[in-house]
Amino acid sequence: MTTYALTDSWTMTRRELAHWARQPVQVVVNLVFPVMLLLMFGYLIGGGRGVQGSYIDYLLPGMLALTMAFGLEGTMIAVTQDLNKGVVDRFRSMPMANGAVLVGRSAADMLQSALALLVLMGVGYALGWRADGGPGAFLGAVGLLLLFRFAMLWIGIHLALVAGKPEMVQAVQILVWPIGFLSNALALPETMPDWLGTVVEWNPMSQTATAVRNLMGGTGTEHVGAAIVWPLLLLAVFFPLAVRRFARLSR
Repeated sequence: MTTYALTDSWTMTRRELAHWARQPVQVVVNLVFPVMLLLMFGYLIGGGRGVQGSYIDYLLPGMLALTMAFGLEGTMIAVTQDLNKGVVDRFRSMPMANGAVLVGRSAADMLQSALALLVLMGVGYALGWRADGGPGAFLGAVGLLLLFRFAMLWIGIHLALVAGKPEMVQAVQILVWPIGFLSNALALPETMPDWLGTVVEWNPMSQTATAVRNLMGGTGTEHVGAAIVWPLLLLAVFFPLAVRRFARLSR
C-alpha cells in the first residue's frame, strides 16, 4: 500500500515538474524576485543601522528565511485551479492514493524552494557573503529553512482549499507580507519600538532567520530549538487541517 502511495505521489510530482517545462518564465520569475529584493535592500535601501559588521552577512540569512515564506501563491493557485477544473475529481476516479495530488504539489514546491535557496546563496556569495560555520552547520541551516518552508507550504495548501477559487488566493496571499516583514529578516528588533520589537522576536520566521545567521556565521546554535519547534507546531495544526479538508471534498 505504501509503495503504491509513493508511486502515485511521484507521478503527481512529475506532473508538476512538467508544468515547469511549459511555463519556464514563471519559474525564472520566482527565482529572480528574491534576488531583486536582496539587491534592493542591500544597496538601494540599506537598513544596516545597529548591525555589527557587514550588512550583507546579516541580510542574506534573513532573505533566505523571507524567501521561504514568500511565493506560496503558485502552489495555492495550482491547488484551486485543479479543484475548479475538475482535475482532482478525475484523479479520484482513478485507482490512486487520495492524497497523492497534494503530496506531488508539495514535493514540487520543495524542489523549487531548494533551487531558490541555491540561487540566492550564489548571488550572496558574489556580493561578499560567506558561510563561516562549517559544512555541518551550513547543512543544518538549510534544513531549518526547508522545514520552515514545508510548514508554510501546508498553511498555504489549507488556505487554498478554504479559499476554493484562484481569484481568492491573492487576497489570502497578502497576509503573508506583514508576517514576512514583521520579522528580523531586514533589521534588528532593537532598533524598533519596544512593542514592535517584541512582536518581531516572537515571529516564527525571526527564530528561523536568527538560527540560520548563527549557524552560517559560526556563532553557535542559539534559537535552533525554537526554529525547529515553531514549524513543527505549525505543521501539527495545518497539515491535518489540510488533509481533512481535502478528504471532505471527496464526499
